[in-house]
Amino acid sequence: MTKYLLSRLIRGIISIIIVVTIVMLLVYVCLDRELIFAKDAIWSKQKGNAKVVYEMQKWEEYGYLDYVSYSDFLQDELRGGKITQEKYDAAIKLGKKANQDSPETKDMVAKFKQKYEKMGYTVKRLDYGPSDGTQRYFAYRDIPILTRLFSYLGGLFDVDNIHYAKGDIKDRGIDFTWFDPAYGGEKFSPAIIGNGTKHKYLLYFDSNPPFIHQNLISINLGKSYSINQGIDVFDTMTESQGNLSYSMVTYPTGVKESSADNIHSAVYIPGSYANAADDSLIKQHFTDDYTSITTNKDGMSKMGYSFVIGIISVIMAYMLAIPLGTAMARRKDKLVDKLGTLYIVFIIAVPSLAYIFLFKAIGGSFGLPTTFNVVEPSWQMYILPIVSLALPSVAGLMKWLRRYMIDQMNSDYVKFARSGGLSEGEIFRKHILKNAMIPIVHGIPGSVLGALVGAIITESVYVVPGAGKLLTNAISAYDNGVIVGMALFYAALSVVSIIIGDILMSLVDPRISFSSKAR
Repeated sequence: MTKYLLSRLIRGIISIIIVVTIVMLLVYVCLDRELIFAKDAIWSKQKGNAKVVYEMQKWEEYGYLDYVSYSDFLQDELRGGKITQEKYDAAIKLGKKANQDSPETKDMVAKFKQKYEKMGYTVKRLDYGPSDGTQRYFAYRDIPILTRLFSYLGGLFDVDNIHYAKGDIKDRGIDFTWFDPAYGGEKFSPAIIGNGTKHKYLLYFDSNPPFIHQNLISINLGKSYSINQGIDVFDTMTESQGNLSYSMVTYPTGVKESSADNIHSAVYIPGSYANAADDSLIKQHFTDDYTSITTNKDGMSKMGYSFVIGIISVIMAYMLAIPLGTAMARRKDKLVDKLGTLYIVFIIAVPSLAYIFLFKAIGGSFGLPTTFNVVEPSWQMYILPIVSLALPSVAGLMKWLRRYMIDQMNSDYVKFARSGGLSEGEIFRKHILKNAMIPIVHGIPGSVLGALVGAIITESVYVVPGAGKLLTNAISAYDNGVIVGMALFYAALSVVSIIIGDILMSLVDPRISFSSKAR
């Protein structure tokens, strides 16, 4: 069993790497990189040389290329003691044209060009232009796709440590407490607190599922370019949404206030405490540089909404499909079978987007909410998205269960059961259904995944703030960081669902074993 799972896991990881590579090739190589500025208001207002430099800086930020400006080069030379301040002041001024440079500028321009062309960079000069009136000189080099891939996968997991914070940190280390100071030290709540780490709280408990939380290991799926600019995709997927949730908060200084601040999310920002004004809220609430915190909200995260809708839809699909598929098999070619077949054909023939809008229109006519509202949530708003995801799955399950049961009806063990005097109901319930359910059980994890992936369209139609809608928004906004991160997320789910499906199949079918014995 262990050998099989290890083999499956290795092949799954290889599959994930292949998927991420293909997606990266599509979005970073095949697509025009200027598309990332499609919804960038700042880019649309830039002109001339300023626009070119803005593009270069953003492409560097998004990982397309390495970019070095002439001024950065001079600052490095000055800090390294290779040039004097007087030399720097004279060389920093570019002429309107190359032939108008001062002798000092020409000397440093030549050194800049020689250094970076030798390293494979393309050196470019933008002379004076009437649109912005500023000369520019810089070097850039595209980052190969394999380098980008290895960098992305290599930084996928980040383990926090006490050496993250640079500088003079007092009492650098990790402490364990039974009484979390975020609750005033009065409530029994174990916590692991770091000093010198990126996150103040490495492990803690609260009242939000899954109740125990950790910041020791972070998953880095890449940063969003536009949808949630500068925020990691995983954080975007897991942060709560909705209205601010207020509670009594105890700050590190001991001040207690009713606030939505999440003290457990405190992140180290160098100099944030020392540089704050004496009468600022930072000095009133905090005692060190762990001042960057998020807020608590009363709604679920994007991933939470997707999982709740997906899992409930799968449960609903199996609860409907199993009795209906069994009824179709038992009454083959009868009215029930013909009606079921008609429904199956309808679901297969009609495009998914069409019947989703059909369900939306029918549900809306009965007064059901047709869009999500995280500000004023209600349980009714879940009905139509769940139904839209479940009913197509019901058709597929009915089709295969009917087929498996009809195949089993002609088996020898069924004939022996009839000759033994068992009723048709007992034969179907205890024998035929049990054997027909084996391949259906294998597909349960895949059905959960299918519900999540299928929610890409459903969440867009019903405006569900879930992971599926996040992906469609990313595609429309050319937010390549989110697209790659979501592709990795769905690929990992696929691998996990296949492995769990195999395990479930071995549990329900005694003929299947993952271990081999020598004969």
